[in-house]
Amino acid sequence: MNTGSGSTIFGVEGPALNASERSFFRDADPFGFILFARNVEDPDQIRRLTADLRAAVGREAPVLIDQEGGRVQRLRAPQWREWEPPFDTVAGCASVQAAEAAMWARARIIAAELRDLGIDANCAPVADVAQAETHPFLRNRCYGSDPEVVARIGRAVAEGLLAGGVLPVVKHMPGHGRSEMDTHLALPTVRAPRAELQAVDFAPFRALRDLPMAMTAHVVFSDVDDRPATQSPAVIRLIRDEIGFAGLLMTDDLNMEALAGSLGARTADSLAAGCDLALHCKGDLGQMVEVAAAAGTMGAATIARAQTALAARRAPDAVDIAALEADLPGLIRRTS
Repeated sequence: MNTGSGSTIFGVEGPALNASERSFFRDADPFGFILFARNVEDPDQIRRLTADLRAAVGREAPVLIDQEGGRVQRLRAPQWREWEPPFDTVAGCASVQAAEAAMWARARIIAAELRDLGIDANCAPVADVAQAETHPFLRNRCYGSDPEVVARIGRAVAEGLLAGGVLPVVKHMPGHGRSEMDTHLALPTVRAPRAELQAVDFAPFRALRDLPMAMTAHVVFSDVDDRPATQSPAVIRLIRDEIGFAGLLMTDDLNMEALAGSLGARTADSLAAGCDLALHCKGDLGQMVEVAAAAGTMGAATIARAQTALAARRAPDAVDIAALEADLPGLIRRTS
C-alpha cells in the first residue's frame, strides 16, 4: 500500500489548489492532507478539492479534518449539521450506555457527511480527561471527568467513525486535560505526579491504544521530562511502552505557540523524539517547504505503521442515517 514518502501532513491555503501547491505536493509527497474552514465553501467544491489533493500525489492519500462536533467543527450549518459540545451531550444522557449509543450515532452521522466529501480521517475522539482546571479551549470538547467514561465514549466515537469508513485520530496523547493554558498561545506545564497521570490522564489512551492513528499534546509533563510531549523522547517512549500505542503518531499543529524555535527545528525535534509525522496546518507554501525539508522521508518503522493505519480504512457499513438521526434517544443536535 502506497503511503507516500514524506513524513508530513499538510494543509492548503484556500478552497482550491493552485499550481504552486500542486507542484510542491507532487515533489514533497506528504502522507496526507488536512482541511480547515478556509478550505470550505460548499459540498461540490470540497469534493473537487479532495480529488485534486489526491491527484497531486497520485494515490488515495488520507484527507483529514477536525469535525469533533460543537465548538470544533470545520463543516457548519446550513449545509452540514451543527452539534452540541461533546461534554454537554454526554452529561445530558441518562446513563453511560445511553451516552455511548448517542455518541456512536453522532460519529456515524459525521462519518457519512465526511465520506460524501472525500474526507476519510477525522481528528477525534478526544480522550483527554476534563479537570476543574482544564482550559476552556478544551474542556467542553472532552467527554467527561471520569477516565473510564472517557474511554468508553472514546471507543464509541472511534467505532462510529470506522463504521462510516473514516479513520479516527485519537488525541491528545498522552493527555491534555490538566492544561490550564491554550496551547495555540502558550506552553502549559502539568506538575501532577506520574502515578496520578497513569491512573487518570493516561488511562483512556491505554484503553484506546489499538486505534490506528493518534495526535500528540504540546504539554510538558514535569515528572517525565522538561520538554513538550511532542518533542520529548521520554514521553514518546511512554506512549509506546507504557500506554502501548503502536499506531501512527502525528504531532499536533507545529505552528502552535506552545512550541519554540523555527518550524524546521520544531519539525526535526518532534520527529527525532519519535513522532512519525509532522502536522503543518497553516497552508503557507514557504513554511511547508521548510517543514518538508526538515521532515525528510519516512523510515521503515513509520512506513509500516502508516500501512497498518491505512489498512484500517474500510467501506462504510450500511445504515439509514435519517432513521438513526430521528429514532435514537439521547442524540442531541442542532441544525442551524
